[in-house]
Amino acid sequence: MFRGFTEEKNMINIAIDGPAGAGKSTIAKKAAADLGYVYVDTGAMFRAIGLYMVRKGTNLEDPAEIALNAGGADVDIEYKDGEQCVLLNGENVNGLIRTEEISDAASRVAVVPEVRKKMLELQRNIASKHDVIMDGRDIGSAVLPDADLKIFLTASVDVRAERRYRENIAKGMEADIEEIKQDIRERDERDMTRSEAPLVKVDDAIEIDSSYMTIEQVVEKIEELAGNLK
Repeated sequence: MFRGFTEEKNMINIAIDGPAGAGKSTIAKKAAADLGYVYVDTGAMFRAIGLYMVRKGTNLEDPAEIALNAGGADVDIEYKDGEQCVLLNGENVNGLIRTEEISDAASRVAVVPEVRKKMLELQRNIASKHDVIMDGRDIGSAVLPDADLKIFLTASVDVRAERRYRENIAKGMEADIEEIKQDIRERDERDMTRSEAPLVKVDDAIEIDSSYMTIEQVVEKIEELAGNLK
């Protein structure tokens, strides 16, 4: 069992799952910094694979082609001055993986079993060596099923779309809030209905609805829950 290995190392693993735009990455990153844990942004890792597929001109409607090309993508994480750097075949792609195009590509490649298997190995290896907060869609259900604390972080579609809209405008990008809402609904549908490790709220997860909470309030709640682990 994977958990047996982490118990020997006495590592604390916190899993944060939830739909796109719920604020998982921002909140997990801040909580990890406060607690002294390693933050693992699994979404960024899938985005790196998505970027690779887009660069290759892969047909994102063809799982077989995605699976075939996945072998050429080496994704790793390293930390420089406390910042997580996502490496795609040795290249730091932090500044290239936050566009709507790559976000959509990541959602499409994430349903392919060969891609998920590759990511699972790396993610579990990191969690076996460090106290971690890991966020994604299937961390509590598939990647770290025996995590010490499982959070399901959610928010309404309208709130998530508004957040994404403001982020895009702040970056100087064109944005249409109705298109963003539709994109979020489609991604939610794909994530929840995919056959391989779908987005679910597991029975032992604590649900936090961030729709009307500040980032600080959500982080404080997670840190309060984490304080009972050691």
